[in-house]
Amino acid sequence: MLKVFNHQSLGSFNTLAIPAEAEYFCRLTDVNQIPELLSQAKTLNRPVRVLGGGSNLILSERVHALVTKVELTGSSVQSEDEDSVLLKVHAGENWHDFVQSCVNQGYFGLENLALIPGTVGASPVQNIGAYGVEVGSCIEQVDAVDLTSGRRVSFKRNECQFAYRDSYFKQHENRYLITAVQFRLSKRFDPVLSYGPLVDLQNEPALTAQDVFDRVVSIRCEKLPDPTQIPNAGSFFKNPIVNESQHNELLKEFPNLVSFAHHGDYKLAAGWLIDQAGFKGKSNQYSVGCYSKQALVIINPEHAPYSAVNEWVGEVGQAVFGKFGVTLEPEPRHWK
Repeated sequence: MLKVFNHQSLGSFNTLAIPAEAEYFCRLTDVNQIPELLSQAKTLNRPVRVLGGGSNLILSERVHALVTKVELTGSSVQSEDEDSVLLKVHAGENWHDFVQSCVNQGYFGLENLALIPGTVGASPVQNIGAYGVEVGSCIEQVDAVDLTSGRRVSFKRNECQFAYRDSYFKQHENRYLITAVQFRLSKRFDPVLSYGPLVDLQNEPALTAQDVFDRVVSIRCEKLPDPTQIPNAGSFFKNPIVNESQHNELLKEFPNLVSFAHHGDYKLAAGWLIDQAGFKGKSNQYSVGCYSKQALVIINPEHAPYSAVNEWVGEVGQAVFGKFGVTLEPEPRHWK
């Protein structure tokens, strides 16, 4: 039976530690509870909001919804051959633990995505990525429930419309509850070492996936604060993409511009833009600010409310646009 609670605090369920309250709240531990979930939402006349690890979320002080914490766990091998394996992983599994288990079992492709916070079910929504790898490249299928009809649906990789920090699920936010993700992983280690901090690993004579995993963990620990110690939502802004003309104009004015070629355009390093705008290590009166080691990370050490976080986000965005003429787009979703 699905237990629904009233006026549930969400402060511990979002890594930015924004004090917030769900009007209604429940935990989903079995896919067979979903019909009851939808029935409850209809009775309460409230939409369902799907909560994973809360690491990519900005919460208003009161969320007028039936907030559903997805705690579906377990994984299984669907098929395998000498080259690859197809894994089905339930949505509530911890992402980092899943990546570690893949490395341990000799299933390769996700090692660059170590230590990204959140759950497996959230990974396709944002098409999480790091150090030259995006999760969409390893996803074979996403299993979900359409919250508007109650039907179980599955999406093949091409139907997920994966793009930079984007997907069909993000474009149709709040419509689908992802129950499981199927990953096609290689049994042959073929490392992606194109991004700066990993390049020197190319010189390692007996490089393993564990080596890449460990390096990524080390880099992330050095650059990003532990949200249990300093509340944050990881990299807060997308790296903006500009066309070649705008990129060349920016280079004329800012010769040290940090950028990367991206499908005929250029991706700018949002952290560098924020740093150059003077926000690295700075904060407002509520202690909401940009982390001293990585300007792209917005921190909330005093558990300030949504209004204080939103104020800082706007201030950073306005300053970057004023200096560079580039618009920053937040990565986290916003629940009202």
